[in-house]
Amino acid sequence: MIQLDVSIMGQSYRLACKEGEENELKQAVAYLDGKMCTIRDAGKVKGNDRIAVMAALGIAAELLGTKSANGPLADMTIAEVKQKISAMHAVLDTALAPQENLF
Repeated sequence: MIQLDVSIMGQSYRLACKEGEENELKQAVAYLDGKMCTIRDAGKVKGNDRIAVMAALGIAAELLGTKSANGPLADMTIAEVKQKISAMHAVLDTALAPQENLF
């Protein structure tokens, strides 16, 4: 496992990933950061935890929509989709844990 320093909505995080998976993690972080910043900048949702949940739900809906639309994920089983969503959830948990410790 290696440690990777990333930034999500201007907040720095150190995340662990397997060697060789750094690019995938960086891409996931960039995608999540973009989604969360878009939600924050819209001004309708307050609080980083709520923004993270809204982003996660949006990403999960995109993933499931792609699967149902015979897109590149259409050959995945529901179990595989759930596994991907769980992996996203783990990234969110890791990213939000330092904020939760402040309250």
